[in-house]
Amino acid sequence: MVLMVTLTLTLAVWALVMGSSHQELDFDRYKVVRVWLNGTGYQDTHEMLREVVSTRDLDVWTHSSKFVDVRVPRDAVISVEHEVMIDDINSAIRDTMPTTEGKFMLDQIVFGQDEGFGADGLVGAESLFFDSFRTLDEIYNWMDRLQESFSDIVTVEVVGKTYEGRELRALHLCANKQDTNPEKKTIVITGGLHAREWISVSSACWAVAQLVGRYALGDSKETKYLEGLDFLVIPVFNPDGYEYTFTNNRLWRKNRQQTYLPVCQGIDIDHSFGYQWEANHVYPCSEEYSGEAPFEAMEARSWNEYLSNVKGEYNIYGYLDLHSYSQEILYPYAYSCDAVPRDLENLLELAYGLNKAVRTQSGHNYDVVAACKDRGADLMPELGAGSALDFMYHQRAHWAFQFKLRDTGNHGFLLPPRFIRPVGKETYAALNYFCDFLLDPEI
Repeated sequence: MVLMVTLTLTLAVWALVMGSSHQELDFDRYKVVRVWLNGTGYQDTHEMLREVVSTRDLDVWTHSSKFVDVRVPRDAVISVEHEVMIDDINSAIRDTMPTTEGKFMLDQIVFGQDEGFGADGLVGAESLFFDSFRTLDEIYNWMDRLQESFSDIVTVEVVGKTYEGRELRALHLCANKQDTNPEKKTIVITGGLHAREWISVSSACWAVAQLVGRYALGDSKETKYLEGLDFLVIPVFNPDGYEYTFTNNRLWRKNRQQTYLPVCQGIDIDHSFGYQWEANHVYPCSEEYSGEAPFEAMEARSWNEYLSNVKGEYNIYGYLDLHSYSQEILYPYAYSCDAVPRDLENLLELAYGLNKAVRTQSGHNYDVVAACKDRGADLMPELGAGSALDFMYHQRAHWAFQFKLRDTGNHGFLLPPRFIRPVGKETYAALNYFCDFLLDPEI
């Protein structure tokens, strides 16, 4: 239901209220609303959002060319066209959490056992892993078991360490055949840059499970992929923040790095990369705080060093950065709508091919959108600065996309576990298309 009401809470008070919410576990005082940009009074809405987005510590969930979703206090009433998307945040959070009954037992996995695929396309008992969203320890244990069971194609590599001392881990998948991949053509997949986007983590794991499991059973398609391409996959790019979403605050977004203000922790990793970086938010409590210098986020710095030093000889042809939510395929650049990406025609053709692959698999549509418009760079240019997408596309990757996975707002970041499999299948369908594109002899 669309409401037209009067703004009775000033932005200053709003910011004060929102500033106290970071460490709260109880979100009973909040709701998620969608503010429309294309209704009556568009210009007033646009100007209001410029002020709201610049307000310190406002929790903007997503923005597009048509709307912006924000978490606001329940008693905040807004004078522009909007609707309530999530009224009971606490209940939505509970629906995402693993239950005691669903706790994953690692020894239930039978890797490599030739027992055929189940309905979800996974080998035997491994499908249990995808019954729930998994903790960092469970994911890292799963990665170790993959390496133990498939040491000929799977290597777990440590990219670096986080502020809290956790390992940032990557999976390197390949068949190690120099004759079939002499150029070391590589696809990079990252998930979980933003801690609360759990579906991006599970989807990265799903892609790995499909590649490894199907290759182990001799599937010709996956054999072609792993013999013709290398894959570098980081399922959890933000280990500290991801762990924090399980233990303290389900809606935490940033990493857990200490800032110059002791009460405010965390840098937005996806604003920390050293291409077109800007100090876009000087207030460290902001959800989009970019730090005081490029690559200040330890994860971004480690990734840059890893790519430059450890994987410098690899040719990164494709990059998929998994996020949520909005069901969009974003192409560079995020930092400016005036910047024209190289080879734009082929980039768009590939993006629409990925869209078609998803739509064919599930019937769901993922809009193809310039990242600058999604990031709000048309509202405030600095909102698109320092992204992983732009950095990878400019520095290393021939083609790069950010996938904003399901849904379109009914659940937002709080997708229940029943979506793990269908979203994983969509992601893998897109990856299949990407692999086939890169293995085309004409590319």
